[in-house]
Amino acid sequence: METQTTPTRPRMWNAAQLSRRRLNRFRIRLILVTVIAMAALGVGAGFAFARSSTPTIGTGVVVVNTKLSYQDGAAAGTGIVLTSSGEVLTNNHVIRGETSVQVAVPGTTHKYSGKVVGYDVSADVAVIQLNGASNLKTASLGDSSTVTTGQAVKAVGNAGGTGTLTSASGTVTGLAKSITVSDDQGGSEQLSGLIETNAALQPGDSGGPLLSSSGNVIGMDTAASTSFGFRATAGSDSYAIPINTATSIAKQIESGKATAVVHIGSTAFMGVQISSTAGNGFGAPASAGALIAGTVAGGPAASAGLTAGDVITTINGQSVSSPSTISSLILTKKPGAKVTVTYTDQYGTSHVTTVTLGSGPPQ
Repeated sequence: METQTTPTRPRMWNAAQLSRRRLNRFRIRLILVTVIAMAALGVGAGFAFARSSTPTIGTGVVVVNTKLSYQDGAAAGTGIVLTSSGEVLTNNHVIRGETSVQVAVPGTTHKYSGKVVGYDVSADVAVIQLNGASNLKTASLGDSSTVTTGQAVKAVGNAGGTGTLTSASGTVTGLAKSITVSDDQGGSEQLSGLIETNAALQPGDSGGPLLSSSGNVIGMDTAASTSFGFRATAGSDSYAIPINTATSIAKQIESGKATAVVHIGSTAFMGVQISSTAGNGFGAPASAGALIAGTVAGGPAASAGLTAGDVITTINGQSVSSPSTISSLILTKKPGAKVTVTYTDQYGTSHVTTVTLGSGPPQ
């Protein structure tokens, strides 16, 4: 028995259905084209952004000007730009005693206020952060471990504090050299491991780069100035801190890790001017300690009763033998800390007082 089947008819579309189907396909094609166009637009925008990036500012070297309000003076030096956002490497003696820092990019109108992030007195290295800086050209750093005697070098800096960068050419005349540096307050530091060069450095060059013949920074110049001179142990050449040493300290400062020699953040302030003692000038005999030559009006020491002519003999029970002893002891403290000071007045009478340290300039 045959099974009879009804033949199926091919699906038929009326005019309205066909029109809607074509419209849907058109919409699909339109959506695809739109997505592709948008993707192309995004890629194009990316390339356009890359082509229109802002040119960097400066040459990687800046001039540093500081006010020394407590000394009623000013100082000028040089800095090496480490980051485009305004991290600057310089000598500690450039910013020592500063109450304000201004940094200018030579050849441009760009000027910034700065803040000292940290410093190492013993190595004469400091790091400044510029406020609101961006897109600065950074210095090209070399490898100071490859420096050899006899190679050509060029020192770049703010010679004479004019605000204009100049250069001095020479050669490396020695490696791993030591110098004794002294300041106008009777303190001194020994710097070692330095690059010696016959490039003629001038006051204001401090903190500037010592460049190799390829233009890479191999050292940071340490030049004599009126407030921070150096006496070479031998010869009369100029000196630079190897850049590997300087940047290693800068990285430690960036990490916020303070040590006995690396100071981070604000500096504790006692508010005294100290000189070595040889009698206090009021008839009292010479004694161990540090003579107070003057105090800052309204400052921590003055508020605690210390005056010119007093001789500080101990701080927190530790003997004071020189001005640098006080600096070293205070450097380990934070603003707001209290220290116990034993001193002898102009009549030879011993006293004990408590000084609450303030916030002051870098040492």
